Amino acid sequence: MKKKRCIAMLLAGGQGSRLGILTQTMAKPAIAYGGKYRIIDFPLSNCANSGIDVVGVLTQYQPLELNAHIGTGAPWDLDKTDGGVFVLPPYMRGKGGEWYRGTANAIYQNIGFIEHYDPEYVLILSGDHIYSMDYSKMLNFHINLRADATIAELAVPWEEASRFGILNTDDDMRVVEFDEKPKKPKSNKASMGVYVFTWSKLRHYLIADEADKQGGDFGKHILPKMLAAGERLFAYPFKGYWKDVGTVESLLEANLDLLDTPLPIDLHDTNFRIYSRNPSLPPHYVADTAQITDSLVTEGCSIHGSVSRSVLFAGVTVEAGAATLNSVIMPRVRVGRGVQITRAIIADNAVIEPGCVIGGEDGGVAVVGSGVRLAAGTTVAPGEQYNG
Repeated sequence: MKKKRCIAMLLAGGQGSRLGILTQTMAKPAIAYGGKYRIIDFPLSNCANSGIDVVGVLTQYQPLELNAHIGTGAPWDLDKTDGGVFVLPPYMRGKGGEWYRGTANAIYQNIGFIEHYDPEYVLILSGDHIYSMDYSKMLNFHINLRADATIAELAVPWEEASRFGILNTDDDMRVVEFDEKPKKPKSNKASMGVYVFTWSKLRHYLIADEADKQGGDFGKHILPKMLAAGERLFAYPFKGYWKDVGTVESLLEANLDLLDTPLPIDLHDTNFRIYSRNPSLPPHYVADTAQITDSLVTEGCSIHGSVSRSVLFAGVTVEAGAATLNSVIMPRVRVGRGVQITRAIIADNAVIEPGCVIGGEDGGVAVVGSGVRLAAGTTVAPGEQYNG
């Protein structure tokens, strides 16, 4: 097998429980986003655009949709003879097996896969963030500084800082403090959960952490241990768009961000494309009764009603007299006559029968679950999650 300079390990086993019914049957990285993507398309596309052609995708929770979407990796040009994308679930060994117990433990359990490619460097990624990033620049930063670990960081609002691993650095960007989800943050420099490690160093700390049985997490265990031992940890500043869609509110917001001018993330950049699996549907149809304003409408849609500041995925039908406002309608949803949808997320394959009212201007985001058939005249209140 050809030796690789750097391979990527993409952590995609998270449940995303704060997304409620949207993740009851699929992992968070498989959630639809932006009219034609899934969240995992972003780190996979980043790898493809950065020249990283071996990606291990570590799955665990409800992986069926995610596995089907990844397939052979062809949409991201990751179906290589001497590389590619590999789905890596937990597996049984001679003396038994276990679930992944944390981010670092998941990597530890796949040391054999990593060593198969004998890399100098390993890129650790999260599968549930939306952003566009050239990892090759971060790798060069790591190499030039002779770093043992490099942590991508960005400034977050102070009121959100306690949700993240927080860094403090000196003038040379060397990390002098790392505090995982502190109650009283000392800075607002937050870890993005994107790391470059020199593999020989990371391997040592993974094995030591496993021997200690301390839980196997990068933020809580590996990085603090490396820092305490005097290893060379550096922060790599990132200034672009980055979104952690951890709640239904943030998922709706991230979709509607794509209607802003200028776009917060450039999906039209032909030199750094975001790739996905194509649904291969015919062009969308707009009837003479339709009205569409400030919206994204994907292929296969049939629009007879009103669509305003909304994101419609492939194969959606909006019948005459129906209206969507500030909403996300996922693939193959049918919206019946006279239906009113406001500040809502409708999951894939739902059927909304005539006369339903979903959501409203005030209150939380209303959600209708995957495959639900909403009986005619049903009301789903703002903030309510309806799963049949």
